[in-house]
Amino acid sequence: MKNWKQMLFSLTLSAGLLTGAAAPALAAPQQPAVKVNNQTVEYKTGSPVNNQGTMLVPLRATLEAMEAKLQNAAGDTIYAIIDGKAITLKSKLTVINGVTYAPVRVLGDAAGYEVSWDAQTRTVILKSKTAVNTAGGRGFMWEVESNGNTVYLVGSMHIADDSFYPLSPEFEEAFAEADYLGVEIDISKAADEAQQKLVLDMGMYQDGTTLKDHISGETYAKLGLVLKQAGLQANALDQFKPWVAESTLSSLKSATAGYEASSGIDLYFIQKAIERKLPIVELESYESQLGMFNNFSKELQEANLLAAIENYDEIDDSIDVMAEIWKSGDDELLLQLTNSFAGDAEYYKAMLVDRNIGMADKIDGYLKNGKNEEYFIVVGAAHYLGEHGIVKLLQDKGYTVVRK
Repeated sequence: MKNWKQMLFSLTLSAGLLTGAAAPALAAPQQPAVKVNNQTVEYKTGSPVNNQGTMLVPLRATLEAMEAKLQNAAGDTIYAIIDGKAITLKSKLTVINGVTYAPVRVLGDAAGYEVSWDAQTRTVILKSKTAVNTAGGRGFMWEVESNGNTVYLVGSMHIADDSFYPLSPEFEEAFAEADYLGVEIDISKAADEAQQKLVLDMGMYQDGTTLKDHISGETYAKLGLVLKQAGLQANALDQFKPWVAESTLSSLKSATAGYEASSGIDLYFIQKAIERKLPIVELESYESQLGMFNNFSKELQEANLLAAIENYDEIDDSIDVMAEIWKSGDDELLLQLTNSFAGDAEYYKAMLVDRNIGMADKIDGYLKNGKNEEYFIVVGAAHYLGEHGIVKLLQDKGYTVVRK
């Protein structure tokens, strides 16, 4: 049984659900952070502050992170050198403990950066509009038309990095015409109190037992060693069930390699939909996805956890392989990867077969509503191909599905 592949597949299919929801239970609430082209800004004095919805950041350090230089700041005027040019900005300045703060969006816009907010990780993301001049990859997209409606089916990598962007123009053009964005779940809500409670209710033991009571001593000992390697206490995950421990462990490793849910394809379009005030429809729910993991048999949960432990040092290399499959848009390699998970009947049925049927039925409903609407559907790429894939299920319903 290809346990390590199953572990990796679980991570990339549903990372947005668990990396944002389970990890905060390990530590205090995360303070707001700023990333410039995927590099976290280290503030020596002061730190970002959310002031009634406006993110204020230390002025000088933030400009330096964007390769700009502060000349002077007086009153509500900022004088800076950006791209070798002297720029004057008008913005309300705030002094906190002797540090001058300014709205991050004002600074980002002036320096030529796209500014977005990742609520899941409480991070302001600044991406240079000129940092990447070529598309990050072909990716996966199909088109289905019926009754005047159009559905674009986009395959996502739920964790990614800046090398995936900008996306191919075909993606952006299709999204620009969309009336709805469809996703597995809206992972921008992962940090909400209700979603956090779901993870804790389902993913933590409620009967006084701990992880040590539910897995073998050998697996528990190996987990402790890996957690220490990651800079955590050996018992850091004791309160959680094996499926949460597996996902948390895998996400810790993938994040060190630069792959994060905050850069995932689905969250990218969710953020754009929020900016456009585009309605977001969910093909699944937090309850259904969490319930799927929680209902895995004891044996499967431990097998997947053990795979994450034993392959901890290779997780980032394996995700590199999946990233290249996505960027190349190679249908044959994607199909091979999808088929490789069929070895364990319980896992394959829960992760793919049953979920694909439910999502295909939702898409069928969108195509039949006769409202002349366009849907832009983004779900994990591995859901589309194969005998039980969404493409085949739609074809079986009589639709023509065209690869774009």
